[in-house]
Amino acid sequence: MSGGIHFHGHGTPGEDGSPNPMPRQLPADIRGFVNRTHELDELNAVLADEDGRPLVISVCVIAGTAGAGKTSLALRWAHQVQDRFPDGQLYVNLRGYDPGAPVTAQDALHRFLGSLGVRPGSVPQDPDSAAALYRSLLADRRMLIVLDNAATVGQVRPLLPGSAGCLVVVTSRSRLSGLAVRDGARRLTLGTLPQPEAVALLRAVTAGYRPEDDPDKLTELAGLCARLPLALRIAAERAASHPHMKLDDLIADLRDESALWDALSTGDDEEAEAVRTVFAWSYRALPERAARLFRLLGLHPGPEFGLHAAAALAGLTVPKTRQLLDSLVGAHLLEQTAPDRYQFHDLLRAYATDQAQHEEPPEERSAALCRVLDWYLHTADAAQSWISPAELHLSLTPPVEGVQPLSFPDYDTAVDWSEREHTNLLQAVQAAATVDDRLAWQLTAVLANAQPPSAAFADWPSVGRLGLEAARRLGDRSAEAQLLTELGMSHTRNNRLTESHASHSVALGIWRELGDRLGEAHSLNLIGLFHLRTRQLADAASYFEQALTVFREQDAAHWEATTLSNLASTHYRAGRLPEASAAARQALAAHRALSNQRGEGNVLRLLSHVEHEQGDEEKALGTAREALDIALTLRDHRLEGYWLLTLGDAQLANGQPTEALASYQRSATLHRRLGNRSREAMAWNGTAQAYRHLDRHKEAAHFHRRAAAAHRAFGDTWDEAMALDGLAEALVIDDPEAARTHWTDALGLLAGYDDPRAVEARARIESRRAEAD
Repeated sequence: MSGGIHFHGHGTPGEDGSPNPMPRQLPADIRGFVNRTHELDELNAVLADEDGRPLVISVCVIAGTAGAGKTSLALRWAHQVQDRFPDGQLYVNLRGYDPGAPVTAQDALHRFLGSLGVRPGSVPQDPDSAAALYRSLLADRRMLIVLDNAATVGQVRPLLPGSAGCLVVVTSRSRLSGLAVRDGARRLTLGTLPQPEAVALLRAVTAGYRPEDDPDKLTELAGLCARLPLALRIAAERAASHPHMKLDDLIADLRDESALWDALSTGDDEEAEAVRTVFAWSYRALPERAARLFRLLGLHPGPEFGLHAAAALAGLTVPKTRQLLDSLVGAHLLEQTAPDRYQFHDLLRAYATDQAQHEEPPEERSAALCRVLDWYLHTADAAQSWISPAELHLSLTPPVEGVQPLSFPDYDTAVDWSEREHTNLLQAVQAAATVDDRLAWQLTAVLANAQPPSAAFADWPSVGRLGLEAARRLGDRSAEAQLLTELGMSHTRNNRLTESHASHSVALGIWRELGDRLGEAHSLNLIGLFHLRTRQLADAASYFEQALTVFREQDAAHWEATTLSNLASTHYRAGRLPEASAAARQALAAHRALSNQRGEGNVLRLLSHVEHEQGDEEKALGTAREALDIALTLRDHRLEGYWLLTLGDAQLANGQPTEALASYQRSATLHRRLGNRSREAMAWNGTAQAYRHLDRHKEAAHFHRRAAAAHRAFGDTWDEAMALDGLAEALVIDDPEAARTHWTDALGLLAGYDDPRAVEARARIESRRAEAD
């Protein structure tokens, strides 16, 4: 049994249970705290204004994440202030989170009394009598008492002095709120090492053993180790013992949770268990229901989660789950990031997962995971009602017992949830693919329609393929066709047009095989969009007209209006303005009748272009602004980015190049964030046009070149030709020979098009090239 050690005069606290005082040279994991000036200042504030006067009895609780260095900070500070406590210092490790039995207050009192000169036979056996003797011996002394690793207020309170002159510093994984309420304790919450100190610790351990590592990689490694000194030291020693091992490799191991503890192991059993023990101390002190929730949370698909997801995972009520989560936060095994929002660090999550694997029966693990996946499925389905109301809902079985999905009162609330949970939903599909094919494909399909409008285009395809594989394993042809359709649309957004066409063509075949006319019409419409994007305008119009016929037959008014909008775009691209205007206005009336804001905004975008070409510039500007307002209302970055291109065009036509420049640059930023490089290039081309209007031809040429190169990479020959035409215009005054070359290249790209707009463009470019001769 460990006990307290008394240090007379200017002695220093020693390692609990060791006959020798702690060495003056601090080990590496403690040296990292030397610069914790903020926390040291807070401790020093406890002693403020007491110089020369008796110290009023004070208690300071240092609470923090397991392994954050509470003991190290307390001992470091004890070294610094030893002259303020001439009668010495007492230290005891209460082992409140030890795997074994903790040190009781009675045991600690016996050790302290022995250090204070009381012979073992004279120590009272009665706890109250021992506490009274302890307080009487401290009454006239000025001492620092360090109570390390306290788990409960009950361990601490009997060890508090009863009069002025002493200071008690308590370190704990818990907040020990009772000490603050009843004993006036001052709490100092200690986080993990600050990033610079964590990196410095890594450097200190690896110095002389390996070439200097990239600071960014060291920062990433420190983050993966939760900036915990022990974890940092172990990882650093692994790096030092493998001087030719890239940090990227160690980081990759750390990110693989299944290999996490192996990656941290140095081969020394004692040190390999050090990090794990830090967490075990806290975990094993939990009540059983809290411990069960902790390990079940290790099964959650993502490291951050909400209260209701945790309740579904545990199969508990929301109030009971909140109570248990609060206890985990209090034990610093979880971090609360917002109201009813929590997260693990990777290391703690890995530990929780490991405990679940060892302590929960397989059937219980499977049931818990399926509950939370079912919760995500049904809640995402509810969000889809607001985010994509026109899309058909899947026919879902009722939620399993213990699952209470959320519902949403309005669009913004649904989008807020979708944004918060986007990463979890992606990871939920990955988890479902390992346990339940039905859940996997349904989650994938619902997520496609419940993604937040701000989601990057590249996020969904990887899980889309997982869902498709699950549907094929089940032999569900309808599900397969639905996911092929979603994959095709996703490929289009990511400028993978060949893959998009292939997906839609296979889906079309399945719909026809199943006799699903509505599914067939969707595929016809989407194949038409492929031809529109690749400027095969006659083919596009043919597919749209076929889709329109079926949508009308099926009385699908929303999709009829949508396809009519696409047909209007085809007429516009071809330069047939009267046909484009008539179809667009018919589609606009239909979308407004259906209260379909997305459809309405898209038609307004098209009408702005038509109005501009018809010479009504002011009206075109107002129409573009109306469209953009809809995108902003919907919080849809995809629509905002695209429709900003139209606004920029209208602003240029109205003599507002500075405003247009801002619109194009905002569009480029959004499209880069979303991963749509083709439309980002369109924004660059618009930026160049704005610079030309501002007579900044050097900047214009730069952005035209960037746009042309990007469109060339994507095989967008029409847009490449338009960028080269603009580049020639930017160069024609200073370098007419280069301008003629670019116009010649543009004409070559346009040679394969025979629609009216292409004919007009070739004629204009040929004329400009001739003028430059």
